[in-house]
Amino acid sequence: MGSHDDKKENAVLEPFVIDGFRPEDAGGIVRLVRAVYGDHYPIRLFYDPGALTAANREGRYYSIVARTASGEVVGVTHLFRSAPCDALYETGVGLVLKAYRNSGINKALLGFLYNDFIFRQPHIEEIFGEAVCNHPYMLKAVLSFGFVETAIEAALMPSEAYTHEKSAPGRVATLTGFRCYRPNPHRVFLPAAYETILRRIYGRLDDARDLALSVEPFPPGRVSRTGMTLFDFAKVARIAVPESGTDLGICLARLEREALDKGTVVFQAWLNLTEPWAGEAVETLRKAGYFFGGLLPRWFGGDGFLMQKLLCPPDFESIVLVSDVSKELLAFIREDQEGNTGSG
Repeated sequence: MGSHDDKKENAVLEPFVIDGFRPEDAGGIVRLVRAVYGDHYPIRLFYDPGALTAANREGRYYSIVARTASGEVVGVTHLFRSAPCDALYETGVGLVLKAYRNSGINKALLGFLYNDFIFRQPHIEEIFGEAVCNHPYMLKAVLSFGFVETAIEAALMPSEAYTHEKSAPGRVATLTGFRCYRPNPHRVFLPAAYETILRRIYGRLDDARDLALSVEPFPPGRVSRTGMTLFDFAKVARIAVPESGTDLGICLARLEREALDKGTVVFQAWLNLTEPWAGEAVETLRKAGYFFGGLLPRWFGGDGFLMQKLLCPPDFESIVLVSDVSKELLAFIREDQEGNTGSG
């Protein structure tokens, strides 16, 4: 993972401990982010020690740090809310100071987080992570802690986020994996176009589901409920559709126009698989040029479904994956993207 020079340096590195966040860690986390990403990390919270401290205090973020005896933060990882369901937390923003990358910090951080810290947080029922696919290290680490691969987000992160360490020539895909801590069995409705692949993903899930085929049309007069978050730096739009109806196509077109005005090139849509007409919603998006992304367990409380649309050329060949499961998932996504004849 590092150079021979790194290994030689490790012999004289300060010992570290893994611990939960303390307010005095905030400045060290900011310095670590700057050391790894320069000024180009898209989540600006990590450049503001006061905001990061407030986020930890309020439970919106949980920072897990590797701290030396002198108080320097040499590694960090996080839990944070990013999904519509408050009981589902994302794990990410994990980084290690370059000189420490052969010292076992990352594995120690994740072990403390996944096998200790979360069990002491009863309000966290499931977690997920988006492992970048420009190198295999995080992919291997996440899989070793029992995450189930369910989705691939093509071209999610801009290459500018990786210019400081020159680790990605173009936009970077992510592999999404979930781990359940407190089961929530419920009924979901599988879109006919993706029934087979979704049944395969559900067959590997660490939580039970009642699977049914989605055959119902939109109820007459049903109105969609949507929301959109724009990430200007990343040029990504995420469109949440907790409730879909007959006006979904109109709503989608309006939101896309708004996002296009801001230079968006990556569109993601989250659909609700607990709706019996989820298949109708999927077909609406397919006609608009969206293709398969994957399963999002517990996304709206019940399961969600990711579809995506790219206005930049996908570089499927550069996506680094480790497991056969994830490689099969990418092959399906690539086939679906290339075969989509939507007008979008």
